[in-house]
Amino acid sequence: MSDSPTWPKAILFDLDGTLVDSVPDIHAALNDTLASYGEPPFTLEAVTGFVGQGVPKLIERAYAALDKPIDPASRDKVVERFLAIYGPRATELTTLNAGASSIVRQLDDAGYGLGVVTNKPGSETATILSHFGLSDAMDIVVGGDAGPAKKPAPDLLLLACERLGVAPSDTMFVGDSENDVAAAQAAGMAVAVLRGGYTSIPAEALGADYVLERLDQLPQAIMSIKAV
Repeated sequence: MSDSPTWPKAILFDLDGTLVDSVPDIHAALNDTLASYGEPPFTLEAVTGFVGQGVPKLIERAYAALDKPIDPASRDKVVERFLAIYGPRATELTTLNAGASSIVRQLDDAGYGLGVVTNKPGSETATILSHFGLSDAMDIVVGGDAGPAKKPAPDLLLLACERLGVAPSDTMFVGDSENDVAAAQAAGMAVAVLRGGYTSIPAEALGADYVLERLDQLPQAIMSIKAV
């Protein structure tokens, strides 16, 4: 991917399913939201399949699973209610994924530019990063409400590179799903995926440059990708 001794200059992380396991809180908030509209709850496994591409898509997928059509205006009202329920409890059941804290600290100390690029709204993202003590290590945080199209489009990743002042080719993205891989590849950056994320596709089939068993394997991933 690169023979530069300074590659990569920046490493960007997805949030949900990559740095943190947030589905338990999303699951609880979604079920509370649906209950307020008289709808039945979903299992944790089902909600895991709904995650990706932002909250509006989460609501659309939930209503599709209920076999109930929902127009954009009604969806937006449900999104607003979900966020009002989810925001105050975004860290009650959410946990850091193995190796997340140590690798972020290690990379920060080594001088890499670091950031989070997620389809989750910026406010909830900031709450989670602060709760786990990761905020001060991040040079940039780009949420799904930043303006550009969400992943799998490359726009949020390109915005992060612009704000960091680095080229996509000098950047590595770390995610867990097909949306992350598609966005990174469209942006022209290397991508590693964490096994066991929020996708039904086997990690090896996602098309990433490297598959991580744990986040603290990132140094090995960097060396492997540089050698290609």
